[in-house]
Amino acid sequence: MRRILQHLGRYRRDSIICILMTAFEVVMEILLPFITARIIDDGLSAANMPVVYRYGIMMIVMAFLSLLFGALAGKFAASASAGLSANLREAIYANIQTFSFSNIDKFSVPGLVTRMTTDITNVQYAFMMVIRVAVRSPLMFVFSYAMCIYINPKMSLMFLVAVVFLIAVMAGIMVYTIKIFNQVFRRYDDLNASVQENISAIRVVKAFVREEYEDSKFAKASSNLFRLFVRAESKLALINPAMMIAVYFCIISVAWLGAHFIVGGSLSTGDLTSLFSYIMGLLMSLMMLSMVVVMISMSMASIRRIREVLDETPDLKDPENPVMEVKDGSIDFNDVSFSYKKDSEKYALADIDLHIRSGETIGVIGGTGSGKSSLVNLICRLYDVSKGSVCVGGLDVRKYDTEVLRDQVSVVLQKNTLFSGTIIDNLRWGNPDATEEECIEACKMACADEFIDRLPDGYHTWIERGGNNVSGGQKQRLCIARALLKKPKILILDDSTSAVDTATDAKIREAFAREIPGTTKIIIAQRVSSVEHADRILVLEDGRISGFDSSENLLKNNEIYREIYESQVKGGGDFDQPS
Repeated sequence: MRRILQHLGRYRRDSIICILMTAFEVVMEILLPFITARIIDDGLSAANMPVVYRYGIMMIVMAFLSLLFGALAGKFAASASAGLSANLREAIYANIQTFSFSNIDKFSVPGLVTRMTTDITNVQYAFMMVIRVAVRSPLMFVFSYAMCIYINPKMSLMFLVAVVFLIAVMAGIMVYTIKIFNQVFRRYDDLNASVQENISAIRVVKAFVREEYEDSKFAKASSNLFRLFVRAESKLALINPAMMIAVYFCIISVAWLGAHFIVGGSLSTGDLTSLFSYIMGLLMSLMMLSMVVVMISMSMASIRRIREVLDETPDLKDPENPVMEVKDGSIDFNDVSFSYKKDSEKYALADIDLHIRSGETIGVIGGTGSGKSSLVNLICRLYDVSKGSVCVGGLDVRKYDTEVLRDQVSVVLQKNTLFSGTIIDNLRWGNPDATEEECIEACKMACADEFIDRLPDGYHTWIERGGNNVSGGQKQRLCIARALLKKPKILILDDSTSAVDTATDAKIREAFAREIPGTTKIIIAQRVSSVEHADRILVLEDGRISGFDSSENLLKNNEIYREIYESQVKGGGDFDQPS
């Protein structure tokens, strides 16, 4: 909780004011029954109307002050709790932006969404209850019991029986429900995952007529959540009957014993009336406190999940004095081995010794899972090597400022992503200061101008979230244009022309050779035609280098490349499918 409260920031003042206002509100409420007793005993019983008027006016003023303090406490509680949740969301989001790919791999997308929505909302409500109810209830309990002792010490001992009974019942229920609530939020992740997967892949679901299957999967996740909540709420529902037992016990005890004390002359009618008020306040404060415990127990699971994200530190860190300039586009892999899991002996890449000159065009080819994407991820330092070193411009990538390195190593990943906004807005992700003319020029190199010019609004056409209103090939070309706007020293295309036809693919490669001859180009492809004109071709197999030479020499000397080439040229199909 201390870690979470560090994010209160400027809302700490609102929290303190809320606590003070709540304390003042309780004081006013505690004094009201006492004044009522004075009206009954000193005013009504003695037929002294001036006393009635005096204490009556005092009650009105105190009731008004109680209302004012309560309203201010509610206002500042809402401000502080909403401010805390806003700061937590910003902190989580900001920390996620610093994550490397290895950090991101630890959390599922639905899990992160649940943390930033449901979990933070739980913490918000719990914090509001803490600074309002958790302050009000103990104060009300202590002051009410103090007033009971002041009025009649003997009768106040009986109230302890009801208090002990109520605490025992609530403690048993809390222990049981806390265990259930720890499971609830893991089920929320499953529910969110089902919804997110279904909506993002709705076209596939409909194409394969799997609506009924998806419905049943969602229903299962929802019913699991339902059953857990029913178990928890059915136990929490026992608090109210236990509360009523304690209340009725106290009322009957006070009525019975109070009558004897009144007859004996040791208790006045007014004091008996105020005792009833204080008993109800005492027991209600316990019930409210139990609700706080329930809310806090629910939020503790959420707090642990939020802390997991806040405490996650980026695996990739910049050096103390980072290099702020990339000399050129040369790339060197010096005996590199890489594993996605630390201390694992199972390497995605092993013994990679590779040297690429600045300005070269390098093709990368290999079967599925051969390590093609893993290789290029190391160049822009999306991951760090397990052994050896990767150098760009003659320097180890770990010596550069990460932003500087990634500005000069532009990557078009396998999964192309566009954001909601116009085409020009998406292009300017590559360079926020790019002019419209520069955007058009980049689109010409990527052959994206062919379809953009046919759109009614051209470069100002709106792109839906994820680029759902453009085809796969159009999306790929826009992503290539976006990468070109960075004017990088190294351009990496990770199977980024797979959705375009071979003619367009050839035009893009020709434009690269003509317009950016000094840029090192690494092209990962499934089609031999996309890489056969490269200066050299890297053939990977099971994370190791099988060959690295021109297409002509590889056909003579490399069996894997020759099989891929012949299977495609002779119409045998994709190289990683059995012929």
